[in-house]
Amino acid sequence: MKKIILYISTLILLASTGCEQFIDVNQNPNNPTDVQESLILAPVEVAISHSVHGGYAAILSLHYTQAVALNQTLPNDGTYFLVNSQMNGEWSNLYVTCINNLKILNEKAEKNGNSNYAAISKILTAYCLGIGTDLWGDIPYSQALQGTNKLTPSYDKQEDIYKSIQTLLDNGISDIAKQHTRFPSGDDYFYHGDMNKWRKLAYTLKARYYMHLSKAPNYTAATQADLALTALQKGMESNDDDMKMNYSGAASNENPWNQTFLPGSTLVLSSYTVESLKQRNDPRLSLMVKAAASPDPTLGIYNGRIIGTNDIGSLESYSIPSDFYAGASAFNYIINYSEALFLKAEATLIKSGVAAAQPIYQDAVKSHMQKLGVATAGLNTYLAARGTLTSSNALQRIMEEKNTANFLSIENFSDWRRTGFPVLQKVPNALLSEIPRRFLYPEVEMIANPQAQQTAKLIDRLWWDK
Repeated sequence: MKKIILYISTLILLASTGCEQFIDVNQNPNNPTDVQESLILAPVEVAISHSVHGGYAAILSLHYTQAVALNQTLPNDGTYFLVNSQMNGEWSNLYVTCINNLKILNEKAEKNGNSNYAAISKILTAYCLGIGTDLWGDIPYSQALQGTNKLTPSYDKQEDIYKSIQTLLDNGISDIAKQHTRFPSGDDYFYHGDMNKWRKLAYTLKARYYMHLSKAPNYTAATQADLALTALQKGMESNDDDMKMNYSGAASNENPWNQTFLPGSTLVLSSYTVESLKQRNDPRLSLMVKAAASPDPTLGIYNGRIIGTNDIGSLESYSIPSDFYAGASAFNYIINYSEALFLKAEATLIKSGVAAAQPIYQDAVKSHMQKLGVATAGLNTYLAARGTLTSSNALQRIMEEKNTANFLSIENFSDWRRTGFPVLQKVPNALLSEIPRRFLYPEVEMIANPQAQQTAKLIDRLWWDK
């Protein structure tokens, strides 16, 4: 992979030129206003890995699902301190850097007849819209990204955003079916131009967003489960289908979680994360969690910080993610095959009951353990204790194990809100009466494009969160 900083400069260029047209016959070849598809795709994928899946919004979601903790005085992110201006950069990353450049990529690819690039742009746009609407609810889309023609776009209802997501994925799948002979290669960091894997990703995303609506007004769990199961028939089939970003570990090319949990950072894993793995005798503990650099003998070598406490402990006494997830050259796992299996298990539970869901659930747990390198004996021992589903524990166990397999994923925030699992309690010294269920709208958007929805509070529920 080329240096990330080089690609980010390309994105900044496209973001600044994508919304306006300039008449300039004296074009500077060193500052182009138009580039080919490959030079747009690469930096957008980097931005999705770094700024969407691994950025501040993702970290904040980990606070709300109690996966991480800050070794800082209170109040802080973990006790639900948030102001609108903290969302400015996240909104810009999503809209200006990602969705706007994906729009440019799609328009250019369709104009040039490069249907594979058009397909990828649509699939990634669907992914980004899904992240945005699951964090903020109603967001601009149908009237957005039109430059000076529409500076104050109205917000689309979340239900309409979800319909747009499904349409984008369907159209992306149709573009792949055109079998154009020009394929991305080194500019596609996720799948290296393998359009079969992109198609399977699209179907897996369709299933994800169908299941998000299992409790939405005027939707039924059975119907959404049927739709999800149909999509998953063409979805991911093995860990080889994971959507992930590879990093060399060299300067400017480190995994974003490596930078987030750098030595000296005040962000560590929470006691909730570490103790949950310990209590289940989970063989993944040492593979997902790094031993504390200077462990407190009374706490053990794997130790998370208790969220909401006001004391400042020694950073060396707390654990951070293992090198599998947060090493400088680790993959950044954005969407996993394990998620596809857990979606299938949940949908099967709804449609066919516990007995039908159990083997799929076990396969989902196995897929994550095998990726981590858990020995067969450890896997079998764990499934002997956790692999049996009953009518009273089935959904809880599916979602708890999915939460583990989706370690560090922003998707866990959506899963908790829609199912109530894992079971979480409001943290000590919380600033709110409840755990947050959404993000605040950014201050820059409230100033530039005032909308009624922007009065939403952190504990207000999204449309589908009923």
